[in-house]
Amino acid sequence: MTAVPVAIGRRPSPPAAVPAGGGGGALVDTFARVHRDLRISLTDRCSLRCTYCMPEQGNEWLARESILSLDEIERVAQVAARAGITTFRLTGGEPLLRRDIVDVVRRLAAVPSASGPVEIAMTTNGIRLGEVLPDLVAAGLGRLNISIDTLISERFAALTRRDRLADVLEGIAAAAASGLRPLKLNAVAMRGVNDDELVDLVAFATEHGAQMRFIEQMPLDAGHTWDRAQMVTREEILRSLSARWDLTPVPGRGGAPAERWLLDGGPHSVGVIASVTAPFCGDCDRLRLTADGQLRNCLFSTTEYDLVPILRGGGTDQDVDRMLRSCVHGKLAGHAIDDPSFLQPARGMNAIGG
Repeated sequence: MTAVPVAIGRRPSPPAAVPAGGGGGALVDTFARVHRDLRISLTDRCSLRCTYCMPEQGNEWLARESILSLDEIERVAQVAARAGITTFRLTGGEPLLRRDIVDVVRRLAAVPSASGPVEIAMTTNGIRLGEVLPDLVAAGLGRLNISIDTLISERFAALTRRDRLADVLEGIAAAAASGLRPLKLNAVAMRGVNDDELVDLVAFATEHGAQMRFIEQMPLDAGHTWDRAQMVTREEILRSLSARWDLTPVPGRGGAPAERWLLDGGPHSVGVIASVTAPFCGDCDRLRLTADGQLRNCLFSTTEYDLVPILRGGGTDQDVDRMLRSCVHGKLAGHAIDDPSFLQPARGMNAIGG
């Protein structure tokens, strides 16, 4: 394996359309979307090798010296919170591989915002969660999303190329016992892989006091092998679940990525994130910070806004703020997956951050 810097269309400075002074109110784009959520990737490395995310061998990892330090992450978070960000979601790769993960949570949980304490959430594969969760909760972790695509051991090993289902289940059990709510379990629905487990996964989630969320497979694999025909659509997911439960739509989705349905009237529910067939771009309130200091205004963006020269070259917090506003200002109306001109991002999901 090699470690190399990744560069894709980085913008070193904000365009003239952004006020030179920076600052001044919430992070609002040209489509009047107010941004309140910053997803912070802590590493591009992962303890699994899911087939829809990255190859088993030959991955090009980010150079360690390019990964943002905790001080740098905290500085960006402080500026973002002053600009109206209220939620920081820690992602990867696998965020629990970061050795200072408890300190990351503790420091970010202490960042003040104009509307009160920020919320710290995390998306993880659950491996190591049983070991570190008590410290994470004590440090200020507020919410968890755990990925689990199958409950069948042999299938899990084939899908992730690692025999770690027992560790993931241990992490989910720890999360269920922790009292962190809402607890969400995520699964990518794949034709011929796990589409026969949709009902079983929902039943498993409800037994653990969690909400199951199914995700349409997106063109974000590092190998660029995504095949739309293999994607299980929102309508197919709902049809499968309707054979077992009466599904009632939950109103008031807002900027949340998942549509929700009550199961047999509640209290349990299921979510579907249909980024391909039913995109929710019109209400998107999210920005992303990659592990190597690039701001992204969309999961599918082919442009990044480089904070590293500011963070490591003597730039001011005002410069960071200007770059945040430049990134927001450059956000498009949507990702246009269904448009013939759509280009898959050069980075895979593990290097972007979920």
